[in-house]
Amino acid sequence: MKKQNIVIIDYDAGNIQSVKYAFERLGITPIVSKDKEVIRNADKVIFPGVGEASWAMNSLKENDLIDLIPDLKQPVLGICLGMQLMCESTEEGHSKGLGIFPVKVMRFTNEMKVPHMGWNQLGDLKGGLLNGIQPSEFTYFVHSYYVPVIEETIASCDYILPFSAALQKDNFYACQFHPEKSGDVGVKILENFINL
Repeated sequence: MKKQNIVIIDYDAGNIQSVKYAFERLGITPIVSKDKEVIRNADKVIFPGVGEASWAMNSLKENDLIDLIPDLKQPVLGICLGMQLMCESTEEGHSKGLGIFPVKVMRFTNEMKVPHMGWNQLGDLKGGLLNGIQPSEFTYFVHSYYVPVIEETIASCDYILPFSAALQKDNFYACQFHPEKSGDVGVKILENFINL
């Protein structure tokens, strides 16, 4: 696997260390940074996130990253809350998002246990990020809010209702599940991202 300059955006958003360890297991030592020039000059960018959306958007604003992220030209991978923040807005905290994906993030209803937590199957797979992943393979989810299925959906999942498990638009990729916690399937997805 070719060596690359991979930068994980640091905005105090939770799952940075587990994402960093996942890349280190693949032989890549990513840079963790909030420096705009470091992020802008990366070969690939990871936009992680665990926590509450309005708090996370405030943290991005405090670190002067809100305008930078949508303007990036290299492949960018949003993970979990990172994916949700890449959308237009979210019901969580009635927060505005970065506007990369043209959709509003919704809250699951209370028909089933929320958060949606644990292993669930992927379906309707498309796109290079998911090369070699078989329909019905399992990935690990932890979330109470979801992205509806839209034109940019490249994998779906079903919990209470169908929702987007992964998205792609231009150079922006995103997954609601945690590839860094999804075993061999997650490893393959991170390898695919490296090789894009």
